Amino acid sequence: MKLAILSRNTKLYSTRRLVEAARSRGHTVRILDPLRCYMRITSSGFGMHYKGKALTGIDVVIPRIGASITRYGTAVLRQFEMMGARTPNPSDAILRARDKLRAHQLLAAKGIDMPVTVFGDNPDDTDDLLSMLGPPPHVVKLSEGTQGRGVILTEKLSASKGTVEALRGLYANFLVQEFIAEAQGADLRCLVVGDQVVATMRRQAQEGDFRSNLHAGGVAERVQCSKAEQQVAIRSAKALGLGIAGVDLIRSKRGPLVLEVNSTPGLEGIEGVSGDDIAGRMIEYVTSLKR
Repeated sequence: MKLAILSRNTKLYSTRRLVEAARSRGHTVRILDPLRCYMRITSSGFGMHYKGKALTGIDVVIPRIGASITRYGTAVLRQFEMMGARTPNPSDAILRARDKLRAHQLLAAKGIDMPVTVFGDNPDDTDDLLSMLGPPPHVVKLSEGTQGRGVILTEKLSASKGTVEALRGLYANFLVQEFIAEAQGADLRCLVVGDQVVATMRRQAQEGDFRSNLHAGGVAERVQCSKAEQQVAIRSAKALGLGIAGVDLIRSKRGPLVLEVNSTPGLEGIEGVSGDDIAGRMIEYVTSLKR
């Protein structure tokens, strides 16, 4: 089978592992920089070129599209879809996951629980907006932040108001959430492939921080998540239309809560702590997809 991986960096751990896993299973695989892909769109058909040559005959496309190129990267992926290629994460599903506000609305509509979230635009409504959320601490998140960046903890109401006003002044898109104190700076990353959670790690924030992301200095260990947590993770990925996803949960007094659904989950941390061939599981899944 002929596979393509959309990735801007051939040296990234996740990209390398997917290539290794695909080739070890007898597949042909090529890494394509999505920004070097360019398209011809007509009513009679779709075409794609890469560095001066036509791209044809690709069976499956695995998107590893960074947040900074979401718009163009998903357009390239959509073109491949129009040309008949299969993908575990369609372009529209990635767009749903990348917009935190939209993702939260879609998850809530499916009855999936998460920290209480508020969102508003007009500065005149800030006081009432925060009253809808409840007393601080509050967590302020940029709508398209990644890897723990763009996440702020405010412990006083005045700090919440000041942060909201500052972000509005920068024309940033953000949302505000309740802070789940009982999580104690820890979350679960559940790696969903198809209808299964294939690995889970618990990430713990370093002392003095509340962000458990490994890029923010958190540490990870392998854990076994409960059946309820597995079901929430799988339902969350399905709600957004993702076949492969990293679903971040926190354990609260009212059960597992979804923090985020990542359409391009990294493999280095979770393969390192689990010792499992997760890249292989992903390749086996994507090559089983039907048109």
